[in-house]
Amino acid sequence: MSGKATVTYFHHSGFMVAVGETLMVFDYWRGENGEIKESMALSEKDFKDFSQVLFFVSHEHPDHYDKVIYDFAHLSKVHYIISEDMPSDAKGDRMGVGETRRYGDVKVKAYGSTDLGVSFYIHCGGLNIFFAGDLNLWHWREESTLRQITQAEHMYYACVEQMQGMPIDLCMFPVDPRMGGMYEAGANHFIMAMKPRVFIPMHWHGRMEVATGYARRCRTKYTEGLALTFPREKAEISFESRGLDIRVFPTEERENMLKRKMRSNQAENVREVLDAFEESDPFAESDLPVEDMTE
Repeated sequence: MSGKATVTYFHHSGFMVAVGETLMVFDYWRGENGEIKESMALSEKDFKDFSQVLFFVSHEHPDHYDKVIYDFAHLSKVHYIISEDMPSDAKGDRMGVGETRRYGDVKVKAYGSTDLGVSFYIHCGGLNIFFAGDLNLWHWREESTLRQITQAEHMYYACVEQMQGMPIDLCMFPVDPRMGGMYEAGANHFIMAMKPRVFIPMHWHGRMEVATGYARRCRTKYTEGLALTFPREKAEISFESRGLDIRVFPTEERENMLKRKMRSNQAENVREVLDAFEESDPFAESDLPVEDMTE
């Protein structure tokens, strides 16, 4: 497929994806400790260039479902697509596994999850987008029994098998370090089985080094890894038959962090040079007199 998408990261598993005149908002959550500041929060200004805005809620866990999304319910171009097992007071078009809905030219199909709710497969503007929600291989190898791990694997592989052969241009998928050893097993299998063109890790619980590290390691002949780690960090992606063009626009916070790191590295390099000079100075620890050449 060919097309263009602009992906904006918010927090945890929260993303905003713009394709043509459609804006999609996935599992928006402001965070447990105000990680999304008011200046960075979702607002009506984000909607002004779009003819429709689709909110997706994969399941009811608090880190995926923030009721603030209903602050926009009065807007006629806003629609909510939620999993069928959401609480009764949740508003939106409920979807169960295997169900399909259309919103103009956008086609949405719900697939399974290995936790609550569903995952979403969306065809929009010539692109195929997959948002996993909490679909993952939740194996907890350092704590679970072999039987529990085997059951988790079978459930996960069965979910992914239902999607076999589906083209995926853009994928957002959990890489959760809390599982300990082999925490990326589900993501590795998904990349090998489904070959998404762009894979964005999510659900990494504040460990941005996990996201950036995995995005580098997961690259294959078919898949490019992309890590977005700061609120409002954005990437513009052009999908063409000949390849990809990805442009990342870091936030001011990220740029400041990189500058601090660069200054720290430069200072460390200076210290290393001075230390090396002192260690190699033949007169540094000598009692021999040094002739004064100034007279």
